[in-house]
Amino acid sequence: MEVSGTKTPIDDIAYLARSEHRAPTLIALTVRPRSRSELWEMTGVSESTIRRTLSEFEDRDWVYRDGYQYAVTQLGAFVASAMADVIDRVETEQKLRNVWRLLPGEESGFTIDMCSDATVTVADPEDPSRPITRFCSLIEETDRLRFTGLDVAMLDSCKNELCRRVIDGMETELINPPRVADYIRSDCPDLFSEALESGNLDVRLHDGLPPFGVSICDDRIAITGYDTEGVTVRVLVDTDATDAREWAESTFASHRRKTPTLPLENDL
Repeated sequence: MEVSGTKTPIDDIAYLARSEHRAPTLIALTVRPRSRSELWEMTGVSESTIRRTLSEFEDRDWVYRDGYQYAVTQLGAFVASAMADVIDRVETEQKLRNVWRLLPGEESGFTIDMCSDATVTVADPEDPSRPITRFCSLIEETDRLRFTGLDVAMLDSCKNELCRRVIDGMETELINPPRVADYIRSDCPDLFSEALESGNLDVRLHDGLPPFGVSICDDRIAITGYDTEGVTVRVLVDTDATDAREWAESTFASHRRKTPTLPLENDL
């Protein structure tokens, strides 16, 4: 039976998107069966609206009534999964919209698809240190860190946390542009000397690194986007996706092989 007003796939997509409660309702029913009153309270719409929505779902054979509860059908679960994916992707796109050009380009092998399940942390005027805070939470939970492109903008904000973790035993390898050595010499030589003396830190300098950072932790990788002058950290994207980790490992290995590289301790 054709549902009244439904002629094309776009019609059903438009139907779900036209009201903010419809897609979340269908997605919620994929978790477990729920009563009408529970859905009403969860969505915040009126009782009559949720009743009408469930009736329309039944007409499409997306849900069925099981006693006092509603459960999703295989068709409904199929549609809900796709809608959840679209919502997640658009949410990620909205976060990246003003900063994605600060991330690696396609020529590097990186794609926006790698951000599909990522945590995107963007600096804003009220909390410009949000990406740094997120990065510190990642290194707090890792035993090994590799980072290429750790620029002064990042280092200035996280040097204390980074050195503390190194001294506490985090095995760390950093590949940085030469201006990082200048910063360390002038601002925090004693702090980094203590970290170097721990035997857990290897810092190498390399000119010509791309204008973004790549860090590899035990369970996640992260990409750092700096502003065009390299003065501030604008965005941190971290994920445990396999394809993103393979890209990060390849990128780090490529930078590690480049010559000339110079150990920091030999440059001071």
